[in-house]
Amino acid sequence: MGVIFGTVLAFLIVFGILVFIHEFGHFFMAKLVGIRVEVFSFGYGKRLLGFKKGQTDYRISVLPMGGYVKFLGEGIFEPGRALAPDDFMAKKRWQRFLVILMGSVMNIVLAIVIVAGTNMAGVALPEYLDQKPVIGWIEPGSPAEKAGLRVEDEILSVDNKKVPTWSDLELAIGTKPDKQLTLEIERDGRVQSVQMVTGKVKVTKYEIGYAGFAAKILTQVQVVSPGWPAEKGGMRAGDLIQAINGQPINANKFLEVIEKSPGKELEFSLIRDGKPVTLFITPRQAGKVGKIGVTHSVKSVIKKFGFLAAIQESVKYNAKLFVMVIEVIKNLLTGQASVKQLSGPLDIAGLSYETFRMGFMAFISWIGFISLQLGLINLFPIPVFDGGQLFVLILEGIFRRDFSPKARQIWMQVGFVIFIILVGFILLNDIVKRLPNGWKSLVPF
Repeated sequence: MGVIFGTVLAFLIVFGILVFIHEFGHFFMAKLVGIRVEVFSFGYGKRLLGFKKGQTDYRISVLPMGGYVKFLGEGIFEPGRALAPDDFMAKKRWQRFLVILMGSVMNIVLAIVIVAGTNMAGVALPEYLDQKPVIGWIEPGSPAEKAGLRVEDEILSVDNKKVPTWSDLELAIGTKPDKQLTLEIERDGRVQSVQMVTGKVKVTKYEIGYAGFAAKILTQVQVVSPGWPAEKGGMRAGDLIQAINGQPINANKFLEVIEKSPGKELEFSLIRDGKPVTLFITPRQAGKVGKIGVTHSVKSVIKKFGFLAAIQESVKYNAKLFVMVIEVIKNLLTGQASVKQLSGPLDIAGLSYETFRMGFMAFISWIGFISLQLGLINLFPIPVFDGGQLFVLILEGIFRRDFSPKARQIWMQVGFVIFIILVGFILLNDIVKRLPNGWKSLVPF
């Protein structure tokens, strides 16, 4: 029961903030261009309380899921209707365009502000993400091994798209499960092309592209448990593990080597405060595996930025995410990506609760992540979205006349049908991802 309540609460907070910010954008621009705002509501449904200032009713309504603004004359296309100076339809097209556009702009601005704020506060990021994608480890039997990739190969591009960092490479691979990709690599100073068919792994309910290679990732000790072999052997928090028994050890293999060696003394080569250290530690039998009593992670760096640098980095990050969303949508439409990469309200609610439990920084970062996507998707030219209205205004500007009420009605009806189908499919997809065999669970044969 607690999980259900927490999930609903987290979703309402996220959705409420994002929709409220979106509607505030419409409200702010409407006031700026002189359109009368009759209602600004936090929430939907019956009015609970509020106050009236000027000609606007500022209210809190019974359903706290976002909000809405109501403009004088909005959506009324009766020919010959007398228009007040502050009527929505009395304003020039470019003014109405800005009012409609500003909702999405505010969502995008919110995403930039949140990421800039976390950049200023300081974020711990895996060190390797900003490094060149030079392969440091390849899993036996993986797509990377089958494609003939080797340790020390540097990957330059994926399907002609440059990948200057591991962050870019992981994004390019992760969004393409079960796809044949062309990799341009540099090996021994020579550039060559390699064909690789990705696999897929499930991360929660999502299918993510899998290659089976990793960077040269060092393991960093975070916590050493009292009384365990690691403490007795002299290991400390902050130690970087470079090798075990003389063999360079990647973060991917660290636990595996220890778990396979209960009762066997292992030689650990470390870096501590910039100096090499050698320790001899014997993993303790714990159940069927060996353990030394440490909590570890990949080597991370704390990044803090000044005000202007934080904004600059935020814009770069959100621009990259913006391009990624477009790329994923394009791949979905062309069949190059799985629908399991789509997230609907059930997934968003679940992930909202997970990030809520992780703490304020994780939760606020999630809000920024979703805000950018909401702002972008709402610009799609689907009639019930803001993008649908913007599309009509653009066409009216091109033809230099307003469309007839009948044409607008047909446009909205077609759009409503598309919207209902889209929402139904996304909800069904959310449900199917929770079934044991996915979409196969719905097929009786």
